[in-house]
Amino acid sequence: MYIKPLLIYNPIADHGKAGKTLPVVQELFNTHQFEYDLLLTEYPGHALELARQEAESGRSLIIAAGGDGTMNEVINGLMRADTKNQSKPLLGVLPVGRGNDFAFGIDISKDLEKAVQAIVNGKTKKIDIGIVTGGDYPQGRFFGNGVGLGFDTVVGFEAAKVKWAHGIASYLVGLVRTIFLYHTAPTYEIILDEETITQPCLLVSIMNGKRMGGSFHMAPKGDPGDGLFNLCIASQVPQIKILPLALKVMSGTQVGHPAIRMPQSRKVSVHALTGNIPAHADGETICVAGKELSIEIIPQALEVISMES
Repeated sequence: MYIKPLLIYNPIADHGKAGKTLPVVQELFNTHQFEYDLLLTEYPGHALELARQEAESGRSLIIAAGGDGTMNEVINGLMRADTKNQSKPLLGVLPVGRGNDFAFGIDISKDLEKAVQAIVNGKTKKIDIGIVTGGDYPQGRFFGNGVGLGFDTVVGFEAAKVKWAHGIASYLVGLVRTIFLYHTAPTYEIILDEETITQPCLLVSIMNGKRMGGSFHMAPKGDPGDGLFNLCIASQVPQIKILPLALKVMSGTQVGHPAIRMPQSRKVSVHALTGNIPAHADGETICVAGKELSIEIIPQALEVISMES
């Protein structure tokens, strides 16, 4: 029996702006005579529950519409679903959230007409998925885009408090606030596949995708299907130099900066030797003050809709 594709839509993404965009999305699908079922999320964690249930019920295509938090929930639902040894559902993405970094990493346009067209066309590719263990998730939490430790996590915390700005603007406000709140780097021991790094770390980004916070290109050459994390590690810099360094990261030109290291690895373990670890995965809080995290990549774990080349 044919089961229609399912659209899981978060109407409160981007401070409720996504809800106003829903009629546009519906009209775009109607134009292509693309039939689907629609479910709206109603509370935090709902998208995870829906994705898991619908994957287990036999849906072959689940479309997630929202921001990176919504994508993270749907990815966790799909990864945790018991599909009885059958393939997991194909994942489609409509970026109607604030940062939309996961969509950017898998080359989905923020132009909704193009994103809908990609779903209609149905071209796919397989991507890796990461899992982070520790903090508030001793059982592990999956992620599609990346894990951030330190400075960029606090930027996210501050950006979430900004109710009067949308999209990238909220992250820029969060960035300025964080320069004054989080400028003393804790010392981390970072264990990679081929080396161990011990140093003060202003931030550590473990990227499956390319970008965080809507504008920070932590891994400009990141490839979510290559089986490797791309890391961006920033050491302690004087407070006055944090903003210039952040601007380099925003433009993706931090390679070669004396405070930046950008190794690759399949596994990453981080221990806080001094201070603690504020951490997020795809913008979802993993811990506010953790001491130890383990991150591992799962190659070719999901198949996603991609743009036509």
